[in-house]
Amino acid sequence: MDKLARDDEEQLIARSQHGDVEAFNQLIGQYQHIMYGTVFRMLGDSDTAADVTQDAFIAAFKAIRSYRGNASFRAWLLRIGSNMACDHWRRVQRHPTASLDMLTDEDESRNSGSAEALILTDRANNPEEVVLTRELQELIQHGLQALPLDQRTVIVLYDIHGLSYEEVAQATQTNIGTVRSRISRGRARLRTYLQQHQELLPRNYRLT
Repeated sequence: MDKLARDDEEQLIARSQHGDVEAFNQLIGQYQHIMYGTVFRMLGDSDTAADVTQDAFIAAFKAIRSYRGNASFRAWLLRIGSNMACDHWRRVQRHPTASLDMLTDEDESRNSGSAEALILTDRANNPEEVVLTRELQELIQHGLQALPLDQRTVIVLYDIHGLSYEEVAQATQTNIGTVRSRISRGRARLRTYLQQHQELLPRNYRLT
């Protein structure tokens, strides 16, 4: 985010902290996509994600006076959204399925082994590719649902939505070392899941 954008955001935050609903609506416009995407990836249901996202923004408006700028505003919002998604998940007792216990250390850079490399957007050039992309997205979503909730959260924030380690740590209220460990373990489990479903992957995205 450039300085002008940061200044604009700071002004909107300040106005929101004084009860300006229109200013907060502008902030929602900037962050509703990433908030909904995060919640949806965590819960796997579009209607539920929409409800939780709406509740998260309402909670954020009520709590915005407590925002002091110690974390990025994006991380602050996503902490509220991800916490509410976690609370909902636990409340309905939708526990993730068991995954393999073998965990491997992975290179922490965003590379071809990360979930980000498999999340495709705007790459469908023909009807067949549209179908393949949809199938791949669905398989990845099933794989994410199979992860433990703490690993799923950091994979969604870091690999899919591109937050920094520091922002993920702020959003999840953990330290960077814990974030790195969870990302590494989550990637290993997700890779194992995809390898176990090779026949469902488009040929170009089958893992070796």
